[in-house]
Amino acid sequence: MGISSLPLTLLLAAAPLPVQPAAKPAPQPPAEPMSELAYQRALLQGGLPELTIACVDAARFGLDGRLQQLRDRLMLVRPAPQPFPVVMANAQALIFCRAPDSAQTVLNRFGPGPGQQRREWLLLSWRAASAALDHERAALALRRLAAGNLAALDAEQLVVAQPEGGEPLTRSALDLLAEYEASAGHLDRAAEVLLAGRTPGVVAAQRYGQVAVWVQRLGQERTDSLLEAALDQAAAEQAWSLAEDLLRLQLRLNLEAGGDGQRARQRLERLATRVDDRFTLWELLQDDPDLERQLRSPRAPGGHAALGELGPVSPSASPIRP
Repeated sequence: MGISSLPLTLLLAAAPLPVQPAAKPAPQPPAEPMSELAYQRALLQGGLPELTIACVDAARFGLDGRLQQLRDRLMLVRPAPQPFPVVMANAQALIFCRAPDSAQTVLNRFGPGPGQQRREWLLLSWRAASAALDHERAALALRRLAAGNLAALDAEQLVVAQPEGGEPLTRSALDLLAEYEASAGHLDRAAEVLLAGRTPGVVAAQRYGQVAVWVQRLGQERTDSLLEAALDQAAAEQAWSLAEDLLRLQLRLNLEAGGDGQRARQRLERLATRVDDRFTLWELLQDDPDLERQLRSPRAPGGHAALGELGPVSPSASPIRP
């Protein structure tokens, strides 16, 4: 089996930018690795394209011996100095060969100036750092990509996975940067990143909820204001399940801080009653037997029908407001 028999779709599978859907179904990948003859020809005589194909093949079939030989060859085949396209192709081949640290070494052979080259270089640098689980370097690459404007990362969708034969999976660069900072132990920076987001609705509510958890761990006193902002976003989207989760978080954090949690408990009770969430009401009852009146017949005095018939809840009449 020759090198050319491997489909180029395997090379596109890990591209740093979203891959456009093919007009025709992609060919099926080979069922067996390339022959030893073809592999040796690629290793000893091939350029970057042939070595890249060999890396993809060896990685797909778990051929660790070949991967190591290919990595060694890729570090020597095009020594510095090289033009930008060669450096990028060399680094990407090393990523395919599961050598992200070596890919970063190759990238450092070239210093891109402002513009599109710098953007491409930073994205591949982020990809190499992410593959190496180097959270500090991955965060640095994304911060440099933002160029001081963290909000710009909110709309930057980065490919984080490419299922074979499927659509690429993307995530916001802002969320990724926050996770890298948190994983590196910088919870204050992680919170700062998420607060720079401008996406409204459920996304904002989820981010505020995460920030509240981080702030609580840091011992700061911004938790309630962050959760209130998250609750406002959830109410605007009528995302009542998320609102219940945020109120549970507010209740837990308040109790852990030595408070009585009464306000959060009452709001959660009112919301659960309004949306007929009987399981949440039952949970609250375990901690407060006085809530038993809420579980009476809906039409009985004190029953939840007294709050009005269930129906669409408008933000102006939000059940989570005091």
